[in-house]
Amino acid sequence: MAQPSIRSVARGVAGLIAVAALAGACASAATAAPVVTTAPASQAAAPSAAPPAAPSVAPTAASSAAATGVVVSMATTSLGPVLVGPNSLTLYTHSGDSATSSTCTGSCATAWPPLTVPSGSTATAGSGVTGTLATLTRADGTVQVTYDGLPLYGWQNDAAAGDVTGQGVAGFSVAKP
Repeated sequence: MAQPSIRSVARGVAGLIAVAALAGACASAATAAPVVTTAPASQAAAPSAAPPAAPSVAPTAASSAAATGVVVSMATTSLGPVLVGPNSLTLYTHSGDSATSSTCTGSCATAWPPLTVPSGSTATAGSGVTGTLATLTRADGTVQVTYDGLPLYGWQNDAAAGDVTGQGVAGFSVAKP
């Protein structure tokens, strides 16, 4: 069996350090009540084969403002079917969140970028997505996409379609369709 590379070991150690730092950050104050803009799956358009115009998980309001909405789709991974954003990366939910709040702010939101849309925009359900997509307004004013009432996030260590490296980290779980 081959020995792991120094790079993969360093990435693993860095991930563990990030998890320790995030554990406290993810328990910070909750955001304001949601503003619901629902996109029922039954009226959703199929995802386009064209690449997305903007990243699906934007770490800042400025970069998410360039988007005109997002398509949330389903993909099959080693953990089975999961929700993915327009960039095909896995989306996650946080156990500390509720239908009315996102508890991941500050350094937590840096590591777990919220899936956002510009104010007034909505998310669209792609193929395989049967739940309800809506939005809530976060304390920083950005508009975060929710699925069946739970805010959606990306994970900084997922680099390719099918990655599910955030599963079980700091109270986060893959979002299931």
